[in-house]
Amino acid sequence: MTGEHRAIRKQTTPAAALPEEWARTALTVVMPTYNEAGNIPGMAERLMALEIPGLRLLVVDDASPDGTGRIAEELAERYRADDGTARMSVLHRTAKEGLGRAYAAGMSRAVANGARYVLQMDADGSHPAPKIAEMLGVALSTGAGLVVGSRYVPGGTLSDAWGAHRKLLSRWANAYASTILGTRVRDITGGFNLWSAQALGAIDLASVGSAGYSFQVEMKYAALRRGFPVMEVPIHFEDRAIGESKMSLAVQLESIAMPWRLRARAVTRGDGRRP
Repeated sequence: MTGEHRAIRKQTTPAAALPEEWARTALTVVMPTYNEAGNIPGMAERLMALEIPGLRLLVVDDASPDGTGRIAEELAERYRADDGTARMSVLHRTAKEGLGRAYAAGMSRAVANGARYVLQMDADGSHPAPKIAEMLGVALSTGAGLVVGSRYVPGGTLSDAWGAHRKLLSRWANAYASTILGTRVRDITGGFNLWSAQALGAIDLASVGSAGYSFQVEMKYAALRRGFPVMEVPIHFEDRAIGESKMSLAVQLESIAMPWRLRARAVTRGDGRRP
């Protein structure tokens, strides 16, 4: 494997120990939505309440029929800073094209607008907003191109609402992808990830082929192949409280096939980089 890859066991980063530029670092949270009208107000409130002045929220809505995009626009007006600065914005897309496509569009917009770091975060409440400060602190203090909010390093936990079968399936999916690709990332399928703009630029989001959840695997693999340090910090992963999962059969099949495609592509390219 090219570059450095480490896993943080149980690291915390107190505010006093953070680099001086931490508070004003330009950080954009990219949050794809499709029919998340019941979740987006609470998620926006949690993020806007964080004491991270440089944080901005970009909602990427795929023409949700339940009015999620309209609600997000109303929230963006509510959370506008006193000086008129937008703390929240909405990228409206005309159709549902998959989680990976939505993330790629939002991350590209965030970097183009000057974000130094971009955080992937689900709109369903499963990812812990209070962990963002720690993840940003780890990225700044270590120079990591990617910090993973991990369910599977020591200290990471899963919701009690998940049954034994679902927990086993999730662990198997991580082991399956990591084994095929030859990585040591414990939570390679996880969706709570902090990226540096430099890493995203090197990966070239337009070249990422995954439309669904396999986007998470493809992106992490691309970062490792380009030599970016990857860190993992433990999180507690909650089950969604409102709405239904968007995990269709087609998305599951793509997730099963993608590690093999990535491995084959790495072999045939002959670019001198190994997984």
